[in-house]
Amino acid sequence: MESPEESSALRRAMQTISAMRAELDSYRVGSPIAVVGASVRLPGGVHTVGDFMEALYGGQELISDPPEDRKPFLDQESLKSAPSRGGYLHGALEFDAEFFGIAAREARSMDPQHRILLEVIWEAFEDAGIQVTDRPHSTGVYVGITSADYRKSVNERPPAHWTTGNGHCFAAGRIAYTLNFMGPTMAIDTACSSSLVAVHSACRALIGRECDRAVAAGVNLILATQSTVEIHKTGALSPSGRCRPFDARANGFVRGEGCGALVLKRYVDAVADGDHILAVLEGSAINQDGQSAGFAAPNPAAQASLIELTLSRAGRKAADVALLEAHGTGTALGDPIELTAVADSLGNSKGNWPLLVGSVKANIGHPEAAGGILGLIKAIECLRRDRVPPQANFTTLNPRVDLVGTRIAIPTSPTDLPSDANAVAMVNAFGMSGTNACVVVGRPPAPLERILTDAPGFVVSAPDDAGLAAVAAAYSATLTAEPSNQERFASFAWTATFGRTRLRHARWVAAGTAREAVSALDALASGEPDTRVRTIGADAEVPWTAPRSSLRGNVPTYPWRRKRYVPEWMS
Repeated sequence: MESPEESSALRRAMQTISAMRAELDSYRVGSPIAVVGASVRLPGGVHTVGDFMEALYGGQELISDPPEDRKPFLDQESLKSAPSRGGYLHGALEFDAEFFGIAAREARSMDPQHRILLEVIWEAFEDAGIQVTDRPHSTGVYVGITSADYRKSVNERPPAHWTTGNGHCFAAGRIAYTLNFMGPTMAIDTACSSSLVAVHSACRALIGRECDRAVAAGVNLILATQSTVEIHKTGALSPSGRCRPFDARANGFVRGEGCGALVLKRYVDAVADGDHILAVLEGSAINQDGQSAGFAAPNPAAQASLIELTLSRAGRKAADVALLEAHGTGTALGDPIELTAVADSLGNSKGNWPLLVGSVKANIGHPEAAGGILGLIKAIECLRRDRVPPQANFTTLNPRVDLVGTRIAIPTSPTDLPSDANAVAMVNAFGMSGTNACVVVGRPPAPLERILTDAPGFVVSAPDDAGLAAVAAAYSATLTAEPSNQERFASFAWTATFGRTRLRHARWVAAGTAREAVSALDALASGEPDTRVRTIGADAEVPWTAPRSSLRGNVPTYPWRRKRYVPEWMS
């Protein structure tokens, strides 16, 4: 007969086993991750996801010669021996240091990649309608970053902040420090797969309950000639300055820049919190090429195996995949290998729809460490719109690829996706280091949106009075441009009040209609007194109680007031 002590010990053991089983199950099928916010910074002055998709549907190629602000960083003599056209960001050296409380001297020492990450991640939270200050103790940060060009630009003894401004680890650490996030934080460098590996790592941390929400991001800037020259020596760059994935004319990739960020939560939590869910990450996986034809050469068997593993984790069949955002860089070696792996693992299945394959790199160049997450954002938006953009720079299939008898198609015009809930997307990202990543993306169920018709007013806030005026002007312009609609205004007011981080200088604008709001906002923007505008504390309660809604109003992101920061010797 068991003693009371033995019985108690047995119960504790059984409880431990049960908890371990539950934790193990959370790593298996049925642990989806919700994407609740997204933001981008892209070539051609593209700063919003909407503008990004508009450019893709229009087949635009956002490739150019290096902008004027890069000339101090680029050795013009060296560029004569390597292609310099690429997908370059506008204003990449500009930053709103004052918003983040960073002194000018320190900002000059910070890699512009670190600066862009701060702004784009802030915008991702604004897109999510989630306050940055909500649950900071359980927010994780995962950043894909490879380039270290800026640290090479110092010509003498580095200034005091140079180390913390340039090391890869500080790209993630700076975000956590500045925004007071205390969850797991790391920078990830697996070459071109870095940002998709960051997404995978964030998903695993959420599933393992290491954090309750996470931000995953990737960034890339070209701020030195040496890296371009070195890549050119491998034969990977297109001498014509055109990126043509899958095309018979493909002769290499074009370097690109960009930044993308996603705010992620466990799906069950996002539903419970009333978040606006953009997509569901149903499964992700990473693996390694191992020994292939060469250290930097892709391994088709590893790629096919990864696709199959990712499908298994998502509980999906190959026939479910309707869209693949491929790694597709436009190289003679990589594209045929990837399409062969895709044909073997996905294309030979008898699905109810064709498998549309594309690559965003034809439009923006190859943004290297940021490529995976930008491809993921494209795939998410295609699912949301049920429409795939045309594959830019594609006319004739690469003769080294045989797609006869498969269901694979490369769209040459905007093409509808099946609206069937079982139709999912996949995203590939392969690193030159041999590390590969893959994600399955599905649509979320239709949100149960609560319709708002009345609002007593809304909050406007900024870190200082000048910023307050800028925000008020931006809000006024948005409300003026929108059709006069009470539901639209109420949704705007809710998002401005509850879906924006309350900053130090805050005002309550008592307005029940868009017309009243515009008049009050114009007064606030010009510094004129108005009885409808009153000062409130950063933590003060507002005269409105409303539960969280998945409805998001068209509230513009914070209007950054950027200044140009470069090393002192350049200025």
